[in-house]
Amino acid sequence: MKTLDEYLELAAVAHGHLCAGQVLGVRLAMLGLRELDIEDPIAERKRVVTYVEIDRCVTDAVALVANCRLGKRALKFRDWGKVAATFVDLQTGRAVRIAAKESSKQLAREMFPEMGKDAGQQKAYAALSNEVLFDKQWVKVEVLPEDLPGFKGPRVVCAECGEGINFKREVVVDGRVLCRACAGERYYQHL
Repeated sequence: MKTLDEYLELAAVAHGHLCAGQVLGVRLAMLGLRELDIEDPIAERKRVVTYVEIDRCVTDAVALVANCRLGKRALKFRDWGKVAATFVDLQTGRAVRIAAKESSKQLAREMFPEMGKDAGQQKAYAALSNEVLFDKQWVKVEVLPEDLPGFKGPRVVCAECGEGINFKREVVVDGRVLCRACAGERYYQHL
């Protein structure tokens, strides 16, 4: 695994800037991987599936450190609005959820009051111990075969719109195979 400073440099490039969320995300992912005894997430790229719970700066840093990407099916997003991630070791079945403690944000602000809010938080997040920054919880995560990286499954066609559906994401309504949008789960409206 790289050092904190090495990851922060990479995170700044990948994300476009360095911010407190990037520092927190790098630390969070480093802790999660260490807990699973994964030293080289690049060499062991098919070993980890990571579930992130927020779509903010933290997630970019977690994806960088854990070497997980949506397009590789190794990064899963759950829109829960929490600064947390769960790291699943596909070889052992072990999983650990790391969540930022709410108290760490205020503590970080208090540590360096002479600095601006973000700069002070960045410095504090880099310096505080894992025990102060995060809650750690061992969990069980069932990663279904259709959610695994590399899964090859049948492609079906929605009976309503005619679009293809991969990875067993179809639903059956009144005996008809439908995509989730046609079954009523649309996030968009037709104009």
